[in-house]
Amino acid sequence: MKRIEPGEEQESVWDYPRPPRLELFEGAIRIEFNGTEIAAVNSSFRVMETSHPPVYYIPMNAFLAGSLVPASGSSFCEWKGMAQYYSILWNGKTSLNAAWGYPNPNKAFHDIQDHVAVYAGRVDVCFVNGERVTPQPGEFYGGWITSNIVGPFKGESGTWGW
Repeated sequence: MKRIEPGEEQESVWDYPRPPRLELFEGAIRIEFNGTEIAAVNSSFRVMETSHPPVYYIPMNAFLAGSLVPASGSSFCEWKGMAQYYSILWNGKTSLNAAWGYPNPNKAFHDIQDHVAVYAGRVDVCFVNGERVTPQPGEFYGGWITSNIVGPFKGESGTWGW
């Protein structure tokens, strides 16, 4: 696959670093599930890694009380550490393993402690600055694609070996 050249006001995921970079994001994030806004913030963190759209980490206390519950399972990231998964529950509907966070992240990612990222495809809808997010392709990946992010993206057909 060939890198898409970014236009004005766009970012290419091929300009993101490896190891990934963590940065403060001062912008509006909204998440809806089962017809309800379950989280909304104007400040979060985003992680940028080569070939991946940004992953947004939202403070856990931004979620409606009781909507985020620990789930079974974990995974390991060589950069961030051991991840804990969470299910999202609201008004009788459950999305299993819809979010993840790092309770004890590695030093470089300390700021995302007590934050979670959400798989956009496992909730009704996610927004960045009012724009509806497209989930990163692939069942494992949790990046959020907006019009200012260009790929190609890891997770698309033919990217397994990247």
